Amino acid sequence: MYNFDEVIDRHHTDCSSIEMLTENFGRPDISSFWIADMDFRTPDFIVNSILKRCEHEIFGYTAAPPRYYQAIINWVKKRHGLSIEREHLGYLPGVVPGLAHTLNTYTKPGDGVMIQPPVYAPFFSVIKNNERKVIANNLTLGSTHFEIDWENFEKGASQSTLFYLCNPHNPGGRVWTRAELERLATICEKHNVIVVSDEIHCDLTLSGYKHATFAGISDWARNNSITLMASTKTFNMAGLASAFCFIPNKDLYQKMHDYVCRYECIMPNIFAFESTTAAFEKGEPWLSELLKYIESNITFTTEYLQKHIPQVKVVIPQATYLMWLDFRALNLSQEGIKDLIINKALLALNDGSAFGTGGEGFMRLNLARPRSVIAKALEQLKRAID
Repeated sequence: MYNFDEVIDRHHTDCSSIEMLTENFGRPDISSFWIADMDFRTPDFIVNSILKRCEHEIFGYTAAPPRYYQAIINWVKKRHGLSIEREHLGYLPGVVPGLAHTLNTYTKPGDGVMIQPPVYAPFFSVIKNNERKVIANNLTLGSTHFEIDWENFEKGASQSTLFYLCNPHNPGGRVWTRAELERLATICEKHNVIVVSDEIHCDLTLSGYKHATFAGISDWARNNSITLMASTKTFNMAGLASAFCFIPNKDLYQKMHDYVCRYECIMPNIFAFESTTAAFEKGEPWLSELLKYIESNITFTTEYLQKHIPQVKVVIPQATYLMWLDFRALNLSQEGIKDLIINKALLALNDGSAFGTGGEGFMRLNLARPRSVIAKALEQLKRAID
């Protein structure tokens, strides 16, 4: 039903991944594979919901309709088996603002906040910019995926007030197992650590894997965690700035609500409700096709690299459309890898070192692109390495 092979020109649309190339990579003439959005059309049912709202030509202050909350409740129950109530839900302008809000709600300057590098760069900046202390539980890269250093995790938990869990993991694409999450919860309970679970990629879990929401792990996890989710990553509408939090604990919910009200962070984008409702009410067929296409892109890229550029190793994602690439066999510095990719291959990928410890020697590649575009990029990379 949907044509993911269509190549769409995003120039002159204020597209960040294009307009920010010079600022971030020093040149505008390279192909963009860095920012984590898709080069696929936002689904028609979402576009139509926005156009329908535009027929009423007043864009005033807007309250969340009941069907918005019901769409979230139904989606989370059906996709992830988790029962949530209306009074547990809160609107957010994005998951990253949600990280900042939770940090300022539940911690104070100087408190330790644990993260698991290599991890999404805003995890670091939110903590540092708000005068908290980064407690790093560095992940280890096994033969196929990232693993948790449990001894160090316990040590980190003993120094932390809050733990940011990236579930599924970005950039590694790791889907944490239920057993791993149960172990995390047990340690956090022991040390009285509140868990903030960033689950924005949960609906992009690939075949053969099962996403487990942290809040569904145990009664303790449900009552001592804040879950951050969004429809925007899944349905390619990040520019609409919409997310939500799920907080079953009444005390934790009230503290978060008081914070966002105190700093006037509660006013939504007028299209947030329409787009999320449409996504969760009508989005399953589109999402099913998208995931099949992403999986085929992952297979295509993996096989191409293994055959033509065996020096570049692949961490095959279990979720997301992001691939973690290992360039260490080239024996280049991180600056040398960046120069190779930017100035020789003419590609824009995410610098692995921006994800913290464990990122040196790696780059992150966005595969939410038409196959022909990916094929061309891989050929450019091969020529550059050759």
